[in-house]
Amino acid sequence: MENITIIEIAKMCGVSVSTVSRAMNNHPDINQETKDRVMQIIKEYHYVPNNSARNLKRSDARSIAVLIKGISNPFFSKMIKVFEQEIQKHKYSMVLQHIEENQDEVEVAVQLQKEKRLNGIVFLGGSFEHTRKKLKQITVPFVLSTTGMMKGVGFGDCSLVSVDDFKESYRMTEYLIEQGHKRIAIICADEKDRSIGKLRLSGYCAALEAHGIGVDESLFCRMKKDLNYYSMENGYAVTKELLDSGKEFTALYAISDSVAIGACRALWDGKKRIPEDYSVAGFDGLDIASYYQPSITTIRQPVEEMAEATIRILFQMIEKEIPYEKQVFKGELVIGESVRKIPE
Repeated sequence: MENITIIEIAKMCGVSVSTVSRAMNNHPDINQETKDRVMQIIKEYHYVPNNSARNLKRSDARSIAVLIKGISNPFFSKMIKVFEQEIQKHKYSMVLQHIEENQDEVEVAVQLQKEKRLNGIVFLGGSFEHTRKKLKQITVPFVLSTTGMMKGVGFGDCSLVSVDDFKESYRMTEYLIEQGHKRIAIICADEKDRSIGKLRLSGYCAALEAHGIGVDESLFCRMKKDLNYYSMENGYAVTKELLDSGKEFTALYAISDSVAIGACRALWDGKKRIPEDYSVAGFDGLDIASYYQPSITTIRQPVEEMAEATIRILFQMIEKEIPYEKQVFKGELVIGESVRKIPE
């Protein structure tokens, strides 16, 4: 049954609508057996309370949802701070929703539309490979921010804010090659990834090929699915396995700074020196990368500017000033102390 109502739940349970409401709101004046029966029906039919009617009474009930995939990645913390500040300036409230790796972003967004009186949505991180038909279920303006949207995925007339992950990853790999490295291992995402992980891996491969270096897939170190993606813990575990494998490499490129720092710790624990034994590079430009010892060579993304652009575009869409907008920012190659030049 689709879009089951509270009235239908009451009929199925043989109780009044007010009793269903009391069960849902955990009121004490309802016996446990009745409450359990109501909650079981709600669970079976995936009922989502529609608070819109209640919210219509409040003219100030305006909210923006920020859906985050990869909340363990500290890269998002600065963006969320900017979102909160800018949303408050516009007299809106912010609804922060964490999405698990195996969850569907659009389904979560549609459910939130039923639960909240949303005026707009920001999709932050993760992948975004949904059909036009599915995206049409989202009836409020939305912006894809740092999602790494692939060509040919979804549809073109939607708002997007990002860096060119392919181009920036190509630049980082090319820098390592210019420093004399040819055996460059990469800590990358799962094979099924179609977001920034795939784009950054593709940029890495393209740079190697452009410089006449064959792509050795044995140097693809995939992040572990049972650990948080883009985390120090994952970088540590993957790098430890790489060292134990005995594979020959001179540089290790991690597609995020958090992963790179975890990789550095695994190298130190393995009695390896950075950069004397192995060079390490990252991506994102986290503050911790510059304070780490040695400081991490990375691609810095203009986080605050990207966050401000995301909210600006969203509110322009809400106010019907623009239908959509795409903005691609340029990253900055930050040369730290973690990469050494190999003499010819």
